[in-house]
Amino acid sequence: MSVQLRGTGAILRRGQVEREVGLKRSTIYQRMQEGTFPRPIRLGDRAVGWRASDIEQFLEDPAGYRVSPPAEDDRDV
Repeated sequence: MSVQLRGTGAILRRGQVEREVGLKRSTIYQRMQEGTFPRPIRLGDRAVGWRASDIEQFLEDPAGYRVSPPAEDDRDV
Protein backbone atom coordinates (compact mmCIF):
# COMPACT_ATOMS: atom_id res chain seq x y z
CA MET A 1 0.00 0.00 0.00
CA SER A 2 1.39 3.40 -0.96
CA VAL A 3 0.81 6.40 1.30
CA GLN A 4 0.97 9.91 -0.21
CA LEU A 5 1.32 12.64 2.46
CA ARG A 6 2.47 15.70 0.54
CA GLY A 7 4.04 16.82 -2.70
CA THR A 8 7.56 15.91 -3.70
CA GLY A 9 10.16 17.40 -1.37
CA ALA A 10 7.71 18.38 1.37
CA ILE A 11 9.03 18.75 4.91
CA LEU A 12 6.89 17.84 7.92
CA ARG A 13 7.38 19.34 11.36
CA ARG A 14 7.24 17.21 14.50
CA GLY A 15 3.56 17.85 15.27
CA GLN A 16 2.59 16.83 11.75
CA VAL A 17 4.74 13.71 12.00
CA GLU A 18 3.15 12.75 15.34
CA ARG A 19 -0.33 13.04 13.81
CA GLU A 20 0.58 11.14 10.65
CA VAL A 21 2.30 8.19 12.35
CA GLY A 22 0.31 8.08 15.60
CA LEU A 23 3.40 8.19 17.83
CA LYS A 24 4.33 10.73 20.49
CA ARG A 25 7.57 12.71 20.65
CA SER A 26 9.32 10.44 23.15
CA THR A 27 8.55 7.32 21.11
CA ILE A 28 9.70 8.97 17.88
CA TYR A 29 13.04 9.97 19.38
CA GLN A 30 13.50 6.57 21.06
CA ARG A 31 12.86 4.81 17.75
CA MET A 32 15.28 7.18 15.99
CA GLN A 33 18.00 6.08 18.43
CA GLU A 34 17.13 2.44 17.72
CA GLY A 35 17.29 3.06 13.96
CA THR A 36 13.62 2.19 13.45
CA PHE A 37 12.32 5.68 12.59
CA PRO A 38 13.51 8.20 9.98
CA ARG A 39 16.00 10.83 11.09
CA PRO A 40 15.02 14.49 10.71
CA ILE A 41 16.91 17.08 8.70
CA ARG A 42 18.13 20.35 10.16
CA LEU A 43 16.09 23.38 9.04
CA GLY A 44 17.83 25.97 11.19
CA ASP A 45 19.67 26.44 14.47
CA ARG A 46 16.76 25.11 16.52
CA ALA A 47 14.43 23.56 13.96
CA VAL A 48 14.22 20.15 12.35
CA GLY A 49 11.76 18.48 10.02
CA TRP A 50 11.22 15.15 8.36
CA ARG A 51 11.07 14.52 4.63
CA ALA A 52 7.51 13.47 3.76
CA SER A 53 8.99 10.75 1.56
CA ASP A 54 10.84 9.25 4.56
CA ILE A 55 7.65 9.23 6.63
CA GLU A 56 5.73 7.66 3.75
CA GLN A 57 8.36 4.92 3.53
CA PHE A 58 8.08 4.35 7.28
CA LEU A 59 4.27 4.09 7.05
CA GLU A 60 4.49 1.41 4.37
CA ASP A 61 6.04 -1.00 6.92
CA PRO A 62 6.37 0.51 10.43
CA ALA A 63 7.41 -2.77 12.07
CA GLY A 64 10.04 -3.57 9.44
CA TYR A 65 11.45 -0.06 8.88
CA ARG A 66 15.21 0.35 9.29
CA VAL A 67 17.18 3.56 8.77
CA SER A 68 19.71 3.72 5.97
CA PRO A 69 23.12 5.19 6.85
CA PRO A 70 22.78 9.00 7.26
CA ALA A 71 23.55 11.31 4.34
CA GLU A 72 26.29 13.92 4.71
CA ASP A 73 23.84 16.74 5.55
CA ASP A 74 21.94 14.69 8.16
CA ARG A 75 24.76 13.60 10.48
CA ASP A 76 24.61 16.44 13.03
CA VAL A 77 20.87 16.20 13.76
